[in-house]
Amino acid sequence: MAFGFFKKFFPVKSSLGIDIGTASIKLAEIKKDSAQPELLNYGILESYGHLERPNSAIQTSTLKMLDRETAELLKILLKNSGVKSTDAVAALPAFSSFVALLEMPAMSGKDTTQAMQFQAKQYIPLPISEVTIDWLKVGERQDAKGNSVQQILLVSVPNEQIEKYKNIFKWAGLNLTALEVEGLSSSRALTGNNSKTALIMDIGSRSTAISIAQSGLLKFSGQTDFSGGSLTQTLAAGLNIRPRRAEDLKKQRGLRGTGGEYELSTLMLPILDVIINEARRVKENYEKAYNDKVEQVILSGGGANLLGVAPYVQEALALPASKANPFSQLRYPSGIEPFVGELGPQFSVAIGLAMKPFQ
Repeated sequence: MAFGFFKKFFPVKSSLGIDIGTASIKLAEIKKDSAQPELLNYGILESYGHLERPNSAIQTSTLKMLDRETAELLKILLKNSGVKSTDAVAALPAFSSFVALLEMPAMSGKDTTQAMQFQAKQYIPLPISEVTIDWLKVGERQDAKGNSVQQILLVSVPNEQIEKYKNIFKWAGLNLTALEVEGLSSSRALTGNNSKTALIMDIGSRSTAISIAQSGLLKFSGQTDFSGGSLTQTLAAGLNIRPRRAEDLKKQRGLRGTGGEYELSTLMLPILDVIINEARRVKENYEKAYNDKVEQVILSGGGANLLGVAPYVQEALALPASKANPFSQLRYPSGIEPFVGELGPQFSVAIGLAMKPFQ
């Protein structure tokens, strides 16, 4: 493997997690001590140009990330946030990777490695020479015949994508120590201290990543291009207003509009229902294939801050639903306590990345 996703780390004093999204870059710097990880710094740089001009998004599933421009944005964020760490872990978006949960008979680590060399070729949609692959054992269970089977998470990323990230971080003056799929990061941050099987809906600006996680481990995943941006564009078209104004209305009023504002929710709900239906499909496929029930829903990403979205999702999926709170695993300055509720969903991936070296 040219760049392992599940590599082991030497002990470090602090770690920097960087989440390059479609419309923002977020970072979290965490220090590990004997008690609990401590948040040292955090920062976010947001771009709203994509609302008017889709080509100005930092990256999307159909547009290539502009290396130099992204590196410059990252340098601005690093300077303004005052981070000290130069070793960084970064996230790959769900749309740029391939993730599969495989089951095979329980066997030694050496035999599993040999078996995965063969299994990977059957599942990965690209030539093996064009991708970097890695795998991680995420569980065991008894099959219908009483035999022990192990669950293996297979991850594949195009080599071209890895090189882009290496270049961006090099130009930004950082040492990129590891890459991982964003679902792994959010799973670590949001379920690391929770043994319940959770459905994580990460509603971003240009896509929604859907993950099944338990005890800090990603078990299953899916993705849809319907997202927070889809809600904004629907409002803009339906109300005949500019997308930036629609974005502001969405944030201010959410799904709780009444009277003259009722139209906002009627416009957005069909799009939100599409996202929920995709989450339901991922949930049902996982439960059917692996005989494990999802017990809760965690809403992450900027879309999780939409007013009224948690109770709506809870009713639609008939499961307890709550906003992501990755800060629950950290010590952090008391001054940010009033903002934790809103920051949590946005920083789930960045915090999960920063926690990776301390596993």
